[in-house]
Amino acid sequence: MSPGSLCACTAGVIQPYFNPRGNLMTPNVGGIDRVLRIVLGMVLVALAATGTVGVWAWLGLFPLATGLLGWCPPYSLLGINTCKNKST
Repeated sequence: MSPGSLCACTAGVIQPYFNPRGNLMTPNVGGIDRVLRIVLGMVLVALAATGTVGVWAWLGLFPLATGLLGWCPPYSLLGINTCKNKST
């Protein structure tokens, strides 16, 4: 895996990946937390795209992105890890 790559997914398992500066970002979002983020994000983005709710629903992009990437910056700062495989 080279620095600058976003994600290394092999056999359905998400491995640690590097941000553009080459720093290792270990996945810290897992299980039900990840599923809820993706579902909530998709619902909010869909509601925003259809105009059902206000512009604020575009904030759903943040939980959607953290759920898809498996990495949450505030979790890293606070030392929270909801992954089964706690590699930090």
